[in-house]
Amino acid sequence: MSAVALAMAASCAEPGVESIPQAPLEECVYNGDNTEFSVWAPTAEAAQVKLYHSASDTLAFATMDMKLGKDGLWNAAVNEDVKGAFYAFQVKHAGEWLEETAGIAAKAVGVNGWRGAVVDWAETNPEGWAEDKSPEIDPSDIIVYEMHHRDFSIHQTSGVTNKGKYLALTEEGTKNPDGLATGIDHLKELGVTYVQLLPSTDFITVDEAHLENNQYNWGYDPYNYNAVEGSYSTDPFDPVVRIKEFKQMVQALHKAGFRVILDVVYNHTTDASKTGFQRTMPGYFYRMRPDGTYFDGSGCGNETASEQAMFRKYMVLMRFLTLTTRRDIALRSTSFSIAISIWH
Repeated sequence: MSAVALAMAASCAEPGVESIPQAPLEECVYNGDNTEFSVWAPTAEAAQVKLYHSASDTLAFATMDMKLGKDGLWNAAVNEDVKGAFYAFQVKHAGEWLEETAGIAAKAVGVNGWRGAVVDWAETNPEGWAEDKSPEIDPSDIIVYEMHHRDFSIHQTSGVTNKGKYLALTEEGTKNPDGLATGIDHLKELGVTYVQLLPSTDFITVDEAHLENNQYNWGYDPYNYNAVEGSYSTDPFDPVVRIKEFKQMVQALHKAGFRVILDVVYNHTTDASKTGFQRTMPGYFYRMRPDGTYFDGSGCGNETASEQAMFRKYMVLMRFLTLTTRRDIALRSTSFSIAISIWH
């Protein structure tokens, strides 16, 4: 455990209320000829944002010092069009520059989620997305079907073209060799009304750069909570593709009469040392012992600190605003319900 983490474990006092942003945390906002970057690190001594031509480049083509503003946010802006670039934050704590991170709220990421991506969100919308609407279903008619993206269609006899992908659920008329319906047609036959998707947000154990190795995981090792997993897309190297295909899947499920539930685990993450949480505010987002080691009530190596105000905000407000991404979000953000992780 580094000296930084030990220091934070010994005194990871809650930042003052004035250091908790009231608005949703937007770490990268693309405006065409201008892109704004922000990272929440109220106890940091300095912060930078670095821009890369690809998600795997080791040399940044631009490095910008960030300035500490209100609510514990460090800010910077680039006044040119950098669509397609990838970015990473680097924060200085206790005299030490921590490792780079895509942040804690990246909505678009490169392969394996190591870096955030600058995207034009209009390009992630499939045709008809603005008119997409989930069906109205009476609570008494809720029948939930839980599914894993890969498991649902990966079998060689599934009759699905995009096996193991988000797009598998957009294919109609698929059958197995016995002539039985598969894919979304099978769900229709079952009579279910809600489809609950096992973790769809970016997780770490499947190497998206080498999917030919036939790797597998349920996805309960979250890395970037607000970005979608790349291994279920047809091109994990392209941030726009994974987002657009996820939206196409949701759109197809809505059209077929299903509402969609996202299964998300917030009580632990993947290896804490690799996360944006620990690389921006070490010791704050996790419950830690005085010696700098992690409490492990989750049985998964660490446990997140839901008693901390910023993490509570992150779980509730950030999840609702970021993954819902609907046209009327401003109206809905004033109230919450048990449907918080449902695309409604």
